[in-house]
Amino acid sequence: MAVPQVSGAVIEELLPYEQLQALWPKRVLDFLLSAVLLTLLALPMAIVAVLIKLDSRGPVLFGQRRIGLGGEEFTLYKFRSMRQGNDQGVHLRQSARWFEGTPGAEGFKPVRDPRITRLGGLLRKSSIDELPQLINVLKGEMSLVGPRPLMPYDRPMYKDWYFERERMTPGITGLWQVSGRDRLSAETMMRLDARYVRTWSMVLDLKIIFLTVPALLGR
Repeated sequence: MAVPQVSGAVIEELLPYEQLQALWPKRVLDFLLSAVLLTLLALPMAIVAVLIKLDSRGPVLFGQRRIGLGGEEFTLYKFRSMRQGNDQGVHLRQSARWFEGTPGAEGFKPVRDPRITRLGGLLRKSSIDELPQLINVLKGEMSLVGPRPLMPYDRPMYKDWYFERERMTPGITGLWQVSGRDRLSAETMMRLDARYVRTWSMVLDLKIIFLTVPALLGR
């Protein structure tokens, strides 16, 4: 059966009552951990900010519109890893190939992207560029674990059942990140997201959090 596009107002109709009742510990964990991590990482993040300013022109943080719970848009924060004024058409073409399942010579995401700064390459490889998303988690726009938030221009390429991923708050990490990340096609990622939404539990979240560190080191 086709999965409809949903809004936050009808989220209660789409998740089992028992699952909704269990979601509040997830939000409490998100709030507490993001607050603690932002405090502990304040100095390292400040150092990264200085390095970004020394490495290239432009702002330290990069804000990008993404799709959140129920299809609502929000601004996702990252440390800037690209040069100012880069060609967005490159990303649009990459995204189209990803949804078509036709990788290029270097896979779905090129290793050598001329838009990325010298420091930006290191930030991306280590996923340090993702740390400002802890602010999104603190605000309730994201969760520590959940489906990866995609961009508004990706939605027209969704199959009907892809919208099931929007039934839960998007996350910094998730099944996609610990299962292969950029090596996976869009449809494979969507299947992982649908599995996460249907089988969510706090135990699953904790398992994914513990698997995230070795997954990053394995990159």
